[in-house]
Amino acid sequence: MSFKSAQNGAGWVLLAAFLWGLLGIFGKFAQAQGLGPLEVAFWRALLGGACFALSAGLRRSRLPRGRDLLLTILFGLAGVSIFYGSYQLAVRAGGASLASVLLYTAPAFVALSGWLFWKERLGPRELGAVVLTLGGVALISLGGGSGVQVSALSLGWGLTAGLTYSLYYLYGRVFFERYDPQALYAVALPVGALGLLPFVPFAAKTSVAWFNLGCIALLCTFAAYTAYSLGLRRLNPTRASVIASLEPVVASVLAALLFAERLSPPALFGAALVIGAALLFSTASKVQHPAAG
Repeated sequence: MSFKSAQNGAGWVLLAAFLWGLLGIFGKFAQAQGLGPLEVAFWRALLGGACFALSAGLRRSRLPRGRDLLLTILFGLAGVSIFYGSYQLAVRAGGASLASVLLYTAPAFVALSGWLFWKERLGPRELGAVVLTLGGVALISLGGGSGVQVSALSLGWGLTAGLTYSLYYLYGRVFFERYDPQALYAVALPVGALGLLPFVPFAAKTSVAWFNLGCIALLCTFAAYTAYSLGLRRLNPTRASVIASLEPVVASVLAALLFAERLSPPALFGAALVIGAALLFSTASKVQHPAAG
């Protein structure tokens, strides 16, 4: 791999991290227009799924069938319905920066589920990363901040988002090498939208609300994944995972500038521990950023 190719790959992954970092920002803007968090999640899944379906159709990608289709449907309900919904609920309850940081507890959930269900051994680095994650969440819980509401509700929704985000790692281990990921998302995201539909109270939407929903679907979902996949073609997964971990940094800086969300020094240190643990996982094991956002 040439140096120029690696540079281009890093640029694509950096773009993906920036776009994913905008997710909570656009979500908060959309909610300020009177949309509920579950409606924001619903339109993200539906419109994002339409983008993936169009792309998969143009690429003539093979769709999952049989047992693989059933597992993809189940993934759509858990990894899209619950994940998208809980993330937007975490944004409403605690703020965009807190939600983005708690999302990066996902690698710890991956490691623990591998240990519990597949009897995978946790080495010293994995165990250390789990401890760092737990310590980071504890510091965030105790530290709070200005414009950031740390509560049982915000932590609960944020950790639920992290848990369901971890399904992308587990599902992707098997299916992302078997099928074009865009074809899988073309199935999983519409299924996720259907899973959310019964719980969504729809509100009248202004043009500003539609603009923010469109940005979430097109930029933070479809374009972010596409940029990340282009980066992976030119960069090894570990380096890509490290660069993608800038996502919560982007979200926190923008949330501070736009919404005056500022974590206290202890909470900032806790956030650094959570992100550091995710980086440690990416270099210590096969747990890599799944390109979900």
